[in-house]
Formats: sequence, C-alpha cells, structure tokens
Amino acid sequence: MSNRPVPLLVARDLVKSHDRTPALRGAALELGEGEIVAVTGTSGSGKSTLLHCLAGIVRPDGGSVTYAGKRVDTLPEHRLSELRRTDFGVVFQFGQLIPELTAVDNVALPLMLAGTARGAAQEQAGAWLERFGVRKQEAARPGELSGGQAQRVALARALVTGPRVVFADEPTGALDSLASEQVMTALVGAAREAGAAVLLITHDAQVAAYADREVRLQDGVTVGSGVLA
Repeated sequence: MSNRPVPLLVARDLVKSHDRTPALRGAALELGEGEIVAVTGTSGSGKSTLLHCLAGIVRPDGGSVTYAGKRVDTLPEHRLSELRRTDFGVVFQFGQLIPELTAVDNVALPLMLAGTARGAAQEQAGAWLERFGVRKQEAARPGELSGGQAQRVALARALVTGPRVVFADEPTGALDSLASEQVMTALVGAAREAGAAVLLITHDAQVAAYADREVRLQDGVTVGSGVLA
C-alpha cells in the first residue's frame, strides 16, 4: 500500500510577471494533505510570488492552481476572499497585525468576519493565544509586542479558523534564532495536531529543516521535482 500523500494543492506551469519582469517561468508544485513543504531559493527567485499565486492573493498570467480538485486561479474575487477566510491561513514575515486592535481581537477577527459572535470569537482566540504562549499579552497591541510574540499572535490568527492549508512567507525572517525556533516549533506542532498542510517560504536552511520536503526555486522555475513522490 502506498503512503503517498493525497495532493491537496497543485500548481502547474505557473507564469507570472511584475511590470514585465518575469517572476515565475513555469513553476510546478504539489502539496499533500497534512504535509509541510519548504520552498527555498535566493532572493528574487520567485518564492513569494509562488505563494501569492497558490493562496489566491494574485492571479498567475499562465498555468493553473487547483485546490481540493477545483481551480483556484479562475475563481471570482469574492470566492477567493471566502477561501482565505475558511480554508487558507496566511502568515507574513512581519505578521501584518492590525495595529489598532489588541492581540486577542486580531486573532478573533477572522472568526467574526465569518459570522461568529464577538464573545465566542474572543474565547476561541484566547485559547489559541494560550497554545502559542502569549495569553498574557492578549490585551496588548502589536506595537507593544516583541517580534517573536507578534509572530505567534499572527500564527494564532492564521490557524484559528481551522484552515486546511497554512501559507507562511518567511515567518521567521525578522526574528533572532531563539524566537525563530519558538515560532517554528509552535507552527509545526499546531499544524501537525490540526492535520493542516503548510507551505513554508524561507531562505534559512534551519527553518527548511522543519519541513517534510524541500522544493527549490531558481529564476522562477522549480529545480528538481515539486511533485509528490
């Protein structure tokens, strides 16, 4: 019997340019259910563009993105927004928390946008802050948090809705080695427990080592195979 993961997210022949500058030149990738994949490469290799195309943040100029057997790149914008509220969670290098909101309200926001009552959303958010070791900071605003604390709040926000895929774009890029280890341990542990797949963009070999598999991009092309074995 094969232990091959079931492909959940599939990119084929992705092409994308920014102001006529090619970022992706035919990249391909498969992400299996519950799998953690690190996408590595030098600066400018197309890593973040690949993530943005896969998460439905930008549309590729060519190729296709399929999630759970359905095309993502052809969906209307309101369906893409809904997908990012329910099935996809996204973490960026600098967290992108809303500065006017407290930590607990930042985490609760995706739930409230999906229709959960404020009290119930805050309760769930508090539980996730507890899991990531930042419950004591729930009343703090982003400017009052350390870099590591802010990233753990961002992770809680990305995972609070129970997504099937978490996209993490250089989530430790602005952190020191200790905070980086704490964030990656929290991310991998929570994803494993929830059975969520993770697409991890990184230039750091120590961060990539947390993944089940590494896919390298070079000049917008997948080097080797991005396809599940």
